[in-house]
Amino acid sequence: MQSIDDDVVIVLAGEAGQGLQSIENMITLLLKRSGYNVFSSSEFMSRVRGGSNSTVIRVSSGNCAGFRDRIDILIALHRGGIDHLKNRISEDTIIIGDKSKIDHNNILDVRFSEIASSIGSAIYANTVAAGFLCGILKVDLPECEMFVSDYFSKKNDETRVKNVEAIKSGYNAGINLSDVAVSIRKNENVKENILITGADSVALGALAGGCDYVCGYPMSPSTSVLEKMAAYSRQYDIIVEQVEDEVGVVNMALGAWYSGARAFVTTSGGGFALMCEGISLCGMIESPLVVHLAQRPGPATGLPTRTEQGDLSLVLYAGHGDFPRIILAPGSLEEGFFLTQNAFNLSAKYQVPVFILTDQYYVDTSYNTPAFSTDSLYVDKSIIETNPEYARFMYTDNGISPRGIPGFGKGCVCADSDEHDESGHITEDMDVRVKMVDKRRKKQDAIIPDIIPPKFFGSGEYSTLVVCWGSTCNSVVEAVESLGRKDIAVLHFSWIFPLAGTVREYLDKASKVIIIENNSSAQFAQLIQLSTGFVIEHKILKYNGLPFSVEEVASRINTFI
Repeated sequence: MQSIDDDVVIVLAGEAGQGLQSIENMITLLLKRSGYNVFSSSEFMSRVRGGSNSTVIRVSSGNCAGFRDRIDILIALHRGGIDHLKNRISEDTIIIGDKSKIDHNNILDVRFSEIASSIGSAIYANTVAAGFLCGILKVDLPECEMFVSDYFSKKNDETRVKNVEAIKSGYNAGINLSDVAVSIRKNENVKENILITGADSVALGALAGGCDYVCGYPMSPSTSVLEKMAAYSRQYDIIVEQVEDEVGVVNMALGAWYSGARAFVTTSGGGFALMCEGISLCGMIESPLVVHLAQRPGPATGLPTRTEQGDLSLVLYAGHGDFPRIILAPGSLEEGFFLTQNAFNLSAKYQVPVFILTDQYYVDTSYNTPAFSTDSLYVDKSIIETNPEYARFMYTDNGISPRGIPGFGKGCVCADSDEHDESGHITEDMDVRVKMVDKRRKKQDAIIPDIIPPKFFGSGEYSTLVVCWGSTCNSVVEAVESLGRKDIAVLHFSWIFPLAGTVREYLDKASKVIIIENNSSAQFAQLIQLSTGFVIEHKILKYNGLPFSVEEVASRINTFI
């Protein structure tokens, strides 16, 4: 018998269409409600049917928010899943599946479909599998039955009863499995946590930021945020528009901001590439704009369902001409919520585009986290009532002109894509041109007091500093903690541009700096060098479409120390 204590990594492997997501949704919510710390993340091929997909479900006695490479228990729903994950399968991995369908020497025979069919239909196989996992983890059976009854409460009585029977049958198969003993402690406080994805955190942040207009063109992996905002529009006063293309998306969003709305765009790299002219228009008319960009590997279509941090340079330089901007990249679900909420206030205050960079790994990952406190949140519209002398682009010391909107006051709100004077009228006066460029650039300095400094993890006695940004945070921090060395610390950035002025102090203190990025060219290291002059020589880069795991980060850091 194999014993697994405190932390177990379970992987479900199957084809697209076999219901992996259904099992994931059911089991993670059930475990959280039962008081277990839970983390899940999916990787999948770009196809509707077939292929080899997998879902990681990590259950731990303590907080768990990092991606683990190891597999303790593999639930194989097809043979291809074993081949697909062969590099992660070890001698200690327990493989469970239907031997009649999967030819593998070391597989433990559990026939989910047969169990489901004995209940009434193979359609209940996913609930059987969820029950099986609950049995392995020794979740209380009455809690499982009550959960499933609630989960299917909107279905007819027969469906609800059959699913309760299915989870009970799966549970009995799992708890009677003698080959493995899993011991994970529960925490009653976890029951009060929320269980959300990265996409949820961004959508909820937009909602808290006063977003009332959303537009986008479906493009993975950003579509989940668009879908969630569409769902919220049934409860809140939000307009959600699926536009014909990304050029229309950005221009409709700018029009919405011009009229006083708080507009939100969600897209991915290929879609954002088409928006660059509109981003430049945003800079010229000094409009607020909030754009969520969920990154995936490029160029072109690339790997449309995989993950990468490859669009930082695109966002940093998007749009022709010089104009200020803000770039944010959450590393945790909490940051995803609060950064997105704040993005709307920042954009309205400084009248600049604010970009929120996530990626496929971030938006499709979920784990339990304490509910976000909204007590200190506010919505700052930064709109004035205009008078007859109103000039939309009035010169000011900090470059920020009072922002009016049409119909609110007696002034004329004139905006034009050509260079213009203070009133917004087209001009080719060279002196005015210089003044307007300088005016817009002043706002980059005005933003500085609002910059959120990077988060430091570790001891002040560090000699090695590991730098990371965005979605890599949790795995990197856990990896460094696993090394158990006081001389290694982590500096994580969620405010990417403009950089905080204290960055150089952290870098100069270290005798060795290592940067970790999910791209091939160390784009953030380039930005650090551009902003501070500091050259980071040691780089850990990954660009095969998969996220960094805790084990991989720890191993690769060890090669430098």
